[in-house]
Amino acid sequence: MKPAPFSYHRASSIEDALASLAAAEGMAAVLAGGQSLVPMLNLRLSPVDHLVDLAMVSELSQHEADDYAIHYGALTTHSAFEDHAVPDGTNGLMPFMAARIAYRAIRNRGTLGGALALADPAADWLTTAVALDATLTLVSNDGRRQLPVSDFVVGPYFTQIAEQEIIERVTIARRSKSERWGCFKMAPKVGEYAKSIAVALVDREQGTANVVIGAWNDVPLRLENVAQALLNQTDKQSLTQIAAEELIEKGPALSAAERRLHHTSILRAASQVTT
Repeated sequence: MKPAPFSYHRASSIEDALASLAAAEGMAAVLAGGQSLVPMLNLRLSPVDHLVDLAMVSELSQHEADDYAIHYGALTTHSAFEDHAVPDGTNGLMPFMAARIAYRAIRNRGTLGGALALADPAADWLTTAVALDATLTLVSNDGRRQLPVSDFVVGPYFTQIAEQEIIERVTIARRSKSERWGCFKMAPKVGEYAKSIAVALVDREQGTANVVIGAWNDVPLRLENVAQALLNQTDKQSLTQIAAEELIEKGPALSAAERRLHHTSILRAASQVTT
């Protein structure tokens, strides 16, 4: 299939992109990497009257780093993380995750900001960004605002981004060198979207831990009880029970098969920070 007719504008700057969005008639959308939006346009699953292409907006591909955080332009590609072309403050977690997104051709074009804007529950970056407590900077003609990614995403494919607003950058706080991470992803085959994904972060020196599961029927889910158990170095048998009980409590709509899938992902991600 081919997309329905729409007008197209290739923006030269953030200001140009915002002006084009403001002047658009009907439903407008921005194009980042296009690895999800273009197929959706071709299948006519995403009706758009006006498309604003951000590919030539150079400031959206840049990054800034300081002692506390790294600020990635929204158009930073998956492959830039995979190839260590941008700095990493996550002890290797972001390059690891990037290298396992889809296929290399998609990683060359797909972007961090685009993935978060789509808010696909099964997307690797969404679960990772929640686990890392990422913050998004959104820009519009009214100015800039910042939102934690956990507040930005309010449901599957549903975010708080306004109609005439774009993601400018994604900020990831530098992680302590003592923090350890684990990740486990279940997919039908390499390169496909996950059926379950779990990310675990534990820093016993700092006394912090975070465990998040994605690829279920809602936004990424934080498992505070599991995180605390990892921080306390709970034995494997007890951890297994705690994870099972918290999944039942926070995911009552999950089928027994789905719960088993996520339970396995949690325990395998957790095993990487406990061994």
